[in-house]
Amino acid sequence: MLRSIVFLLLLATPPLSWGQANTEVYLFDLETVNGNPVLTNPKNISNNQGYDNQPSFWDDNTVLFSSTRADQTDILRFNIEGGSTKRWITNTPTGSEYSPLKIPGKEAISSIRLDLDGLQRLYEYDLKTGESNLIFDDLKVGYHVWFNEHIVVSTVLVGNRMDLVVSNLQDGSNRTFQKNVGRSLLKIPDSQRISYISKENKAWEIKSLDPISGATEKVADVVKQSEDICWLNGHTILTGIGKSILKFDTKTETGWEPILQFEQEEINNITRITINKSGNRLAFVSEESPIKIIDQQVKTFNDRDLYGFVSCYSEDVLVEKFPNETMYRGRTKMSENYERFYQNTKDASVEVVNRIRIGNKVIDEEISWVDGRKGHQVAIYEVKNGLIASMRFIFPEWETNDAESVVKEQLVAYNARDIDGFMATYSNDIKLYNFPNDEFSQGQPKMKERYKSFFDSTPDLNCEIKNRIVIGNKVIDEEYITANNSNFSAVAIYEVKNGKINKVTFLR
Repeated sequence: MLRSIVFLLLLATPPLSWGQANTEVYLFDLETVNGNPVLTNPKNISNNQGYDNQPSFWDDNTVLFSSTRADQTDILRFNIEGGSTKRWITNTPTGSEYSPLKIPGKEAISSIRLDLDGLQRLYEYDLKTGESNLIFDDLKVGYHVWFNEHIVVSTVLVGNRMDLVVSNLQDGSNRTFQKNVGRSLLKIPDSQRISYISKENKAWEIKSLDPISGATEKVADVVKQSEDICWLNGHTILTGIGKSILKFDTKTETGWEPILQFEQEEINNITRITINKSGNRLAFVSEESPIKIIDQQVKTFNDRDLYGFVSCYSEDVLVEKFPNETMYRGRTKMSENYERFYQNTKDASVEVVNRIRIGNKVIDEEISWVDGRKGHQVAIYEVKNGLIASMRFIFPEWETNDAESVVKEQLVAYNARDIDGFMATYSNDIKLYNFPNDEFSQGQPKMKERYKSFFDSTPDLNCEIKNRIVIGNKVIDEEYITANNSNFSAVAIYEVKNGKINKVTFLR
């Protein structure tokens, strides 16, 4: 059927490899005011279609990072005060370089090289000539940090985990201090220790290590399993969560607190934060906007650019009929579906007629045309790590004339805090869910108790509808809510049956 196949399109013949997520490196001037970072003068210093990642400072005025060109990833040097000029340090057609760092006491950098034959090792590169030498060939290094001129602390790949290894280049020793660690390795300012993330337990921890003695200490808990941290000074840690930067002060141990929020559309999922030695510049990596990613997959579909289309999706992409009826999973299955689709269609296009975005989710109302036949659906896209991780389709399975009207009635009662009028719009067996299918309330009594308490304690309660999509018996509202002197956005998917709302799914 048209409505169930229009978006099941991908690649007729799967390529041998898939593109990495599009990421950008941003640079800011940094000032610390009352213990908090203040960022000004933002610059996108990569400005490149493709993978740009893992920035580090060579010195106060020079940033190094990995950048994609001609289907390989090389190391780029960005001169901040020299007219914002760029120069490639490496050019390795037989591999790609990642995680560049200055080697102490040398005019050289170290970088992880991933060769086409699958070898992944740590190399030294001369800054002027780009010539490379293997630092050690018996370790499969994931990430690293220099403790001094001859001691390197690395995460070494062992099976499906990374272990923390201290390597002494003078005596050739390699000592493993912990199994199962994260990618963030940093020297702690004003100390003789490095920090790392321990994943030994379910709750991840930031720990410190003395590479000489091997002594370790817990520093803080990791917030929301964030992989990347940096040190603002010897006692203040920064991390990125979504569009925010949070800090933790090891002196006060008051917990993680958000200190910077980015409203710009292009700043998303902040990772790989780094600060220069003088503490006056900060760089981080941001994923492409989820909207830009969705726009790209729509454009490439309409252009019949199948490789470009599939590059927007993750390897294990999940495709479902909302809320959780699996249609298929993974690019391979997508390829099979799309091959059949294109073999049997001459013309196919999609037009986005309405859109709601909340966090990393984009909800598109779409009109489709396949060989002259018109279709109507809603697609809920979830973006993770710069790629579409899942998409769930809502189709107009049956039409109803009262879906929007009953949702309007419940909104009026909600804003009036009229609990009886509000509950009158819901069925006796009403079910409430968190997206996509996590039930947290069932039945009128439980829901009424929850909302009556909320209404009674929230005199300034108000909900404004910013956008609305109606499809069949479902109404999707983008809501801007005021409650107890604060504001937040949410999306609610209302499902109407027999004139009553019988299910609501919330996206936050």
